[in-house]
Amino acid sequence: MSDETFIAKSNFTFESKSTEYRDINLGIGRMSLAINAMGDPCKNIPAIHIAGTNGKGSIAAFVNSVLSLVEIKTGVTTSPHLVDWVERICINKVQISKKEFKSLSLALSPIVERYSLTPFESVIAIALKYFTLKEVELLILEVGLGGRLDATTAHKYRPIIAFGAIGLDHCEYLGDNLEKIAIEKASVITPKSTVITATQHNIVKKVFKEVAIKQKAVIHWVDPLPSSWELGLSGAIQQENAAVAKGVIESLKKMGWSISEEKIREGLSLAKWPGRLQTTTWKGLPIVVDGAHNPNAAKQLSIERDAWADQERGIIWILGIQKQKDMVNILHNLIREKDLAWIVPIPSQRSWSKHEILSCCPEYRFRAQLKEAWSVEEVLSILEKRQAWPSPPPIITGSLYLIGDLFQKEILKN
Repeated sequence: MSDETFIAKSNFTFESKSTEYRDINLGIGRMSLAINAMGDPCKNIPAIHIAGTNGKGSIAAFVNSVLSLVEIKTGVTTSPHLVDWVERICINKVQISKKEFKSLSLALSPIVERYSLTPFESVIAIALKYFTLKEVELLILEVGLGGRLDATTAHKYRPIIAFGAIGLDHCEYLGDNLEKIAIEKASVITPKSTVITATQHNIVKKVFKEVAIKQKAVIHWVDPLPSSWELGLSGAIQQENAAVAKGVIESLKKMGWSISEEKIREGLSLAKWPGRLQTTTWKGLPIVVDGAHNPNAAKQLSIERDAWADQERGIIWILGIQKQKDMVNILHNLIREKDLAWIVPIPSQRSWSKHEILSCCPEYRFRAQLKEAWSVEEVLSILEKRQAWPSPPPIITGSLYLIGDLFQKEILKN
């Protein structure tokens, strides 16, 4: 059995990350029934619920880093994973073992089959059961998709809600405009909860305020942390994500956990979250990877490049973009006049090809800025034969699935 494959019995199968979007079936009814059948695990354990379009995982990583430092036993579930499903379930910074994951998947398979849970819902079920068995004190639940109908929302005790930046993504499921998406995500706000949010578009602000009034929730809008704060994650956007995390930690005081600013600073500086503006290597040569997979994330990555030495001479992008993504605006946000982009397929995913991109964006045909290869390795081998390695280093982006595959196959060193 491979590291990424856990086959329990019946239809409870974790074959690969490619199943995750294929099997999406939004709705918390099934999950609520499954949780009830499981005996309502974690019923009395408060959760920090993290939603948003971008930055959810970074906020979770920052919060988890602080809580791990002060030894508050915290069950954490995030998505997606880069290499292995077990990455999605941690207690503080320790992942569930493969043996425990497989054991729980087998034990829960009758419930999963009875309520037709999707792979994502199944992982949440495993996580809640595992956290109950390990007697955690607090939960961090990262929304998978949207919010209102996400499996994590089936856990009712969510007194703290955190939001990263909200933009357009997963429009086929959440709606084709910002207001619709904001409504879906704001639906996670629970009665009398504390809401910590980054700066949002005015449309999103309006929705949040309306929902907060209805739910008698209190919203705290946070400004990015100043540069004097040392952060473990790279990129200017992390000052915003870390500010949300800091607000979350400070909100725990009303629940009996008082954490000093000194510990918050230390915890934020120790945070790690692979695959996000991460410098890694191939054959000892520097590579930057970033999971930007929607226009907002691509825009932020484009902002980051302005601080890189020699970037004005052009960037070499290696791009794998899923077919359901807004390829046009991702490319328009990333590619500048002197840049070159290699288009590669994402293993086990339907991806944009160079031919398809040029049919939608003929301007790149005249600029001769797009090339195509069968794999990232092929591109890197071509670049290696040049007299000098590119500076700045090549950037691999467009999909966390692409990056995860490279780490899993040990093409890149994580």
